[in-house]
Amino acid sequence: MQSVKEVLVVEGRYDKNTLLQVVDAVVIETGGFGIFNDKQKQKLLRSMAEKRGLIILTDPDGAGFMIRNFIKACVPAERLKQAYVPDIHGKEKRKARPSKEGKLGVEGMRGEILLAALKRAGATFSDAQAADFSQKVTKADLYRLGLSGREKSAEKRAALMRELELPEHLSADALLDVVNASMSREEFFSRADLPAEQRQE
Repeated sequence: MQSVKEVLVVEGRYDKNTLLQVVDAVVIETGGFGIFNDKQKQKLLRSMAEKRGLIILTDPDGAGFMIRNFIKACVPAERLKQAYVPDIHGKEKRKARPSKEGKLGVEGMRGEILLAALKRAGATFSDAQAADFSQKVTKADLYRLGLSGREKSAEKRAALMRELELPEHLSADALLDVVNASMSREEFFSRADLPAEQRQE
């Protein structure tokens, strides 16, 4: 089992239990929306972020993104990494019915999907450092690809995120963060089908 340096932040205990079957790490639960009014837990997250850095791994639904955005406002950006699981429709075995949006949460994900999400986020593993890509994909690249600032950009971005197995609620800025933490500029252009002659700044 691989160890992760950063502290992982999830919504609940079932998410935590699933994650601890995949990696050796410190995992903190937000208690769902409970984090909004829990000053002590907010302070703990800031403290852990300062000492080790945080990786947020919430469910890929609207509620998960509300929690994610709240934590982003509490913790310095330079101490925070974002891990995203893909949109997979279904329900967890322990639940009587699917979630409101019908998507699996962190607890319903296979181990290899969770590991891939952590690697994309740039997690620091004990036996291998995350890749460091010096040339970043930029907002200008997204515009050239028609993924931002143009007619039907949202549709094209959604299609690309499905291809990259990322959740649909990801903004253009969040997409940039994930891409730049997980792949080289050339690999992104290859996946997004941008002709070589258009790849220069």
